[in-house]
Amino acid sequence: MLNILVTGSKGQLGSELKELSSTYAYNFFFTTRDDIDITDKDSIRSFCQNNHINAIVNCAAYTAVDKAENDETNADLINRKAVKKLALVSKELNIKLIHISTDYVFDGTSYKPYVEAYQTNPQSIYGKTKLEGETEMLSINPSNSIIIRTSWVYSYYGNNFVKTMLRLGKEKESLGVIYDQVGTPTYAKDLAKTILDMIPQIKNSKVEIYNFSNEGVVSWYDFAKEIMRMSKLSCKVNPIETKDYPTPAMRPHYSLLNKNKIKSTFNIEIPKI
Repeated sequence: MLNILVTGSKGQLGSELKELSSTYAYNFFFTTRDDIDITDKDSIRSFCQNNHINAIVNCAAYTAVDKAENDETNADLINRKAVKKLALVSKELNIKLIHISTDYVFDGTSYKPYVEAYQTNPQSIYGKTKLEGETEMLSINPSNSIIIRTSWVYSYYGNNFVKTMLRLGKEKESLGVIYDQVGTPTYAKDLAKTILDMIPQIKNSKVEIYNFSNEGVVSWYDFAKEIMRMSKLSCKVNPIETKDYPTPAMRPHYSLLNKNKIKSTFNIEIPKI
């Protein structure tokens, strides 16, 4: 039986993995920073050896995009240094490592879906530290390991755009939502199921990068309108430009991900948004 370590287990993806865990014949270890310090190589190695871990799903991340602009040290600690330590232990103990990354590694200036090999150019500290985490993992190159880039994650758990819109939709008569940032939402449960289905199939000598989001394309404005419609909320959604809603961190204007590689390699069908 596979023994799977899930880090960051109380976040959106970690929580969805836990929800699905009873439907898979794996033995799971759902951990937080209280159980294992992923910034400490010895802590990771000890946990993995004591529990005979075969695979790690790294859901831990510093995801406060705007806060990261003034907190690069902590963003770097989780998004780069911890990934390096996990990769070193994975290589040493021959453990599969599935690491979750982001569409924010791209600058958003393309107008065709990003393939995995497209030139990266992050525009924020968050995107920069996530890309540096990828680079560390690629350099260490633990076998049978992958990086999954995803976008616009939402779930019943944690903080996300859907929950914010539902709250504001009940509080306000109208609100402005950005229409000139385009991408694809990712339902965390769909990503979680894909990961659990993929784990036994992962066989590669070098780290591979895959894109995953749900199928389709929307702007944040389109997404918000659909949330209001499905929830039968009367709040009016007005389109605004990015310049009308300035934030500390720059976000990609276009971050649609091409999923052909993951679909063909693992023979999966991705649900539509």
